[in-house]
Amino acid sequence: MLYEEFDELWQVAQKRHVIFFYAGYFSQPVVAAVSETIRARLDSAGAAGPTSRRIFSAFVEMAQNIMHYSSEALTPADQRDRQMRRGSFCIGTSGDQFFLLCANPVMREQALAIRARLEPLRTMTVEQLKAAYKQALRAEAPADSKGAGLGFLTMAREASEPLEFEFVQAANDPDTTIFCIKAII
Repeated sequence: MLYEEFDELWQVAQKRHVIFFYAGYFSQPVVAAVSETIRARLDSAGAAGPTSRRIFSAFVEMAQNIMHYSSEALTPADQRDRQMRRGSFCIGTSGDQFFLLCANPVMREQALAIRARLEPLRTMTVEQLKAAYKQALRAEAPADSKGAGLGFLTMAREASEPLEFEFVQAANDPDTTIFCIKAII
């Protein structure tokens, strides 16, 4: 990449107050390395302990979402403990708040199920989110979940505003939708 191209990208990241960005394949080793980097960047950005914990918690849930549900994988589905799936993740600042953005491809039919899980969370109060989280802990995981079904609830609990999300049709595949989610902390 020529320096001018790199500088242009760097300037956009600075203008948007991006403190961390990763796009590529997520795996457990990648998430562990990114976690270490995020902790250091949050420390250098002056994030308070509770804020840092909430950001880190939301990051872990977003990374797990990519590793479990991204429709683009480098590894066979039967290698659950060694999954490598494509997505992107970003942390930035806006005033005194942090934002986390995550995007990954999903199959078009998955988008409806994801939307159905996220829509109710947007209108829940903090108390309702806590109650829903406790109820989900006691309930069996949803049939289409590869975890405990707590990821979106955790993100919503950690966020200071309702989660934002959208689905965009992939340009090169009519069966694929790009799922984007944003948490403000």
